[in-house]
Parts: sequence; structure tokens; C-alpha cells
Amino acid sequence: MSTASLDLPDQIALLPDIVASKHLTHSVLAGSEKPPKIALMRGSEPMGAPAARWSVAPLRHLIDVAVRRYDGDRAAADAWLAPRLHATLRITRREAADTRIWNFLAMVVAPDYVLWRHKGVTKDGERATADRFVGLHYKQTFARLWWAAELFRDGDDYEPAVLACGNQDVLNTVLRLAVIDHRPTARAVVRLLEKGLVRTGRDVNALGTAINTAAGTLVYDVLAPDEAPDADARRYWIDEAEDAGPVSLDKLPFGPDDGCVPSASVDELVRRFAQLFAEAPVRGKEDEGDTRPDHEGVSLDKPYSPF
Repeated sequence: MSTASLDLPDQIALLPDIVASKHLTHSVLAGSEKPPKIALMRGSEPMGAPAARWSVAPLRHLIDVAVRRYDGDRAAADAWLAPRLHATLRITRREAADTRIWNFLAMVVAPDYVLWRHKGVTKDGERATADRFVGLHYKQTFARLWWAAELFRDGDDYEPAVLACGNQDVLNTVLRLAVIDHRPTARAVVRLLEKGLVRTGRDVNALGTAINTAAGTLVYDVLAPDEAPDADARRYWIDEAEDAGPVSLDKLPFGPDDGCVPSASVDELVRRFAQLFAEAPVRGKEDEGDTRPDHEGVSLDKPYSPF
């Protein structure tokens, strides 16, 4: 994948869902035909005044590097690319909720990356699914990485997000849960990974189900209050994009210094989640033998039952 040969636009534009979906033919999803770039760009809306944070070239460079580095292990590219995508595309959550940004990246800037990362055998043949190009934030190729970096970072520290993105079940299952919007909940999930209490994909799925189910009786933002992120710090980080330059390819960049997750709240949820997980059914645990250590946990105020 050569940036020079792709005739890229200078800036990201806004590509509506209806326009993008119209051109998601079977041939495009299978990779036998490229998306019609000229038609897609004509159907896109300009972002507004040019700005460094909307520049296409730095993003395309990161994508090319990810392919070169991880061609033998495509899933491993997620943990490398997510924090660098987030630190390069400096936007607010409100802006990130606009699917037109992600449609443009997937259909115009890097459709080849979508195929490289997500093309696989389906009932319709070898292809990528449409939701990797135009889809919800936890499915779309670039949205899922940006949101994972946003939700799992701890202030300006992307290390927790790297760990989260290194587990595909976190991206595929936990990322879609509404409770992950609560920063202490997201941080507590990663803390359990850090502590080795949750290890396998089955563990992650069981934990996610237990957390989501218990949210019906346990109000996490009351048990573990969060502090509002520093909006001024976030805006400073966004404005700083004009002079920030490209992110390092070997060292983690810094995210917005908008405040760390309160440690007391994370500790409280780690205790509760460890107890939930200890009681959760993990598929295959009986067959393989449960070698996890016994965990001490606090008693929950109310029992929970499956949906």
C-alpha cells in the first residue's frame, strides 16, 4: 500500500451513510473492485476551514506502517494503531459520533486497510462485511479503534487502551456495552486484565455479561463516582494539533491531559467485578479446569439474575 499512488485528498470530508452504502457493492466488499473515489468525494461535504487535525496524510502514513509491521498478525495492529489514530485525529466525542467521518476514512482514504484487516470467509464468499465500512462505533474499522482508545485511556495515558485493544473480545464484546461509557467501569475492566484475574476471551465475555447484567441493580456511577473530564484541557489538546507534528511510531503518544480516573472508584469496582466474575459461568471452564486463584470480594447489596 503506497500513499503516493492513492491520490489522496488533503483533508477529511463528511461522507453520508446513504452515499457510502450505495457504493458498498459485493465487488467492493470482496476487494475485486475499488470504491468509486470521485463519486464518493463528490457526495461528501467539506469539513470546513482546513486544519491540521483533519489532514489525511498523517493518518494514511500510520495505516501504511501498521500494515507493514503487522502483516503476519492483523489483529495485533489494533493495539498499535488505536492510540496513534486517537492522538492524530484530535476530535471531541461529539465529533467522533458523526459516522460521516469514519465513512470517509473507510471508503475514500483507506478501503484497502479495511479489507486487509477484516476480509474473511463468510457465507457470501471471502469478503469484508459492510459494517466494517459503514457501521456502528464498535464495528466500523476506524471508529472502533478511536473509541477504544478514548474509553479505555486513563487521562493522557494510553497504556490501558493498548491492553484493552490487545484482546479482541474486549473490542468485540465489551466495547459495545453502554456501561463502558463510565470511565471507572472501563478502567476496572482493564485492571482485571492487568492483574491476570481475567485472561482468555471466554473470561472477557463472561465478565462483560456479568457487569452488564448487574448494572440493572447496581448503579456504577453512584458506587464509583467519576470526575468530569477537564474540557479546557481537552480543547487545548485539540488546538495543539496545529503544532504537534506526527506521533511516534515506537513510543506511545500522550492523550488529552483531561484528568485521570479516580483511583478509589476504580478500586471499588475492581472488588465488585472480581466477585461478579468469580460467580459468573465461563464457557468451557468445567472442561479445562479452573486454575484461577480464589478471589476475595465484597458481598453485593443485591443478587443479580441473567436477562
